Amino acid sequence: MCDVRMMEVDIGRHSVLLTRCDGKYSAISNQCSHYGAPLSKGVISGHKVRCPWHGSCFNALTGDLEEFPGIDSLPCHKVKIQNSKVYVSINKKDIRHQKRLQRMGAAVPGVNHTVLLLGGGAASLICAETLRQENFGGRIIMASRDDLLPYDKTRLSKVMNVLSDTIVLRRMEFFHQYDIEVWLRKEAVSVDTEKKTVTFDDGLVQSYDQLLLSTGCRAKGLDVPGRKLDNIKMLETPEDARQIHAASLGCNIVLVGTSFVGMEVASYMIDKASSITVVGSSDMPYQNTLGLEVGKITMMMLLEKGVRFYMNDHVTEIKGVNGKVKEVVLKSGHVIPADVLIVGIGSIPNSEFLQGTKIQKNSKNYVVVDKYMRTNVPDVFCAGDLASFPLVLAKNQLVNIGHWQMAQVQGRIAALNMLKKTTELTSVPYYWTILQGRTIRYAGYGEGYTEIVMKGNYEFEERKFLALYIKNDEVIAAVGLDYDPVVSAVAERLLSGKVITKKEAQSDDPSWLQVS
Repeated sequence: MCDVRMMEVDIGRHSVLLTRCDGKYSAISNQCSHYGAPLSKGVISGHKVRCPWHGSCFNALTGDLEEFPGIDSLPCHKVKIQNSKVYVSINKKDIRHQKRLQRMGAAVPGVNHTVLLLGGGAASLICAETLRQENFGGRIIMASRDDLLPYDKTRLSKVMNVLSDTIVLRRMEFFHQYDIEVWLRKEAVSVDTEKKTVTFDDGLVQSYDQLLLSTGCRAKGLDVPGRKLDNIKMLETPEDARQIHAASLGCNIVLVGTSFVGMEVASYMIDKASSITVVGSSDMPYQNTLGLEVGKITMMMLLEKGVRFYMNDHVTEIKGVNGKVKEVVLKSGHVIPADVLIVGIGSIPNSEFLQGTKIQKNSKNYVVVDKYMRTNVPDVFCAGDLASFPLVLAKNQLVNIGHWQMAQVQGRIAALNMLKKTTELTSVPYYWTILQGRTIRYAGYGEGYTEIVMKGNYEFEERKFLALYIKNDEVIAAVGLDYDPVVSAVAERLLSGKVITKKEAQSDDPSWLQVS
């Protein structure tokens, strides 16, 4: 037998991942259930395989999902060893289905326990699913102010003419089958933690036994003269994305903000808008998250395509004609023609409905939780963008990370602890952004880094780079472009607690990437 750890095997038109660990062979589907990445190009650590694209993890023995952003498990195939040869057999049903739903229960008559989930995003969805996977038989209610079932919000700034139906994560039949009540267009206006009730905008008062706060954040607007003019857009929903797409075709667009939304929208519009101008308050895009060096690379990627940047500047006035945006005036004195103004300057937590409660919030109005996603009030949990939580990677410093995978993880942790299955939040943050059709991946928590080790080529079209963020002579985060699966390998090392030293990071010897 070959001494392999992981390899891709084609069976008909079906790609299978064959792994060998401690002498035991196993086979699962090779396509990640998230976006279909080949897991054979990823990272294996013990019995766990990590996707090279977005960091989803699967148990190599069972195919079970172990880390998000994927939400489904993978089919597991039979393996037989005969005459020193490995044979994999596939069930015909698995050939048709590249992903597998983990076993879930439903409501049990007579169980009078209600879990109320406020918010219809990733955290609420995963909380509901985890409760049913863990055989919770009570009532689950998910109340959302949206008019759409939980959907993949990461797509909005990447494919802006998106049809809502194509990004919904679960169909209504799914919620019916597993007895998860979904209330759309219903917003919580107040909570009474003494009586254990929530009042909604239509006057309904709903009691709960356990409550999840996952109402997320909303986009922050500009506070300048002219802010009420038409064609000032913020990206929050699929409808917003479609409107921005339609309004921008052949027009002069100005984007305010140089973080994920602003830069992705600018990139998306390159072959659609007449002109694109980006206004940022820092020296470089992504400066607060990715640093100057990587920010400069991302800026060059868009400059080469004709995008104009005004950095270290901000909007002081928006001028209009006939009620519509016509010009954007900057502090520097520059006046930019604009048919559409898109604002992406940060977010505000949706926590106003908690006023008058004893639920602890920080100075920025995010809800403070412990490593079990519990607030200071019994039976009240919080997850997702609204939560300020202790991050193991940052020595349990309270942080707020508004990214998709962390919201999912927190929803799961909240569910397990609701069921008294004590589980701590230990996941490593993992996110991605797309510029010019190329994905930049990030793992870890780089705040407070003092040095960056850069590898690869970051000039011109064939850019391929890795940046390793150093603090106290240790790697605390990594960002990469076309450097797969290194970012996933770093995530796995950080999760395992095995330190990556500055000396290893600077070395050309790739052995430090081994995580098993």
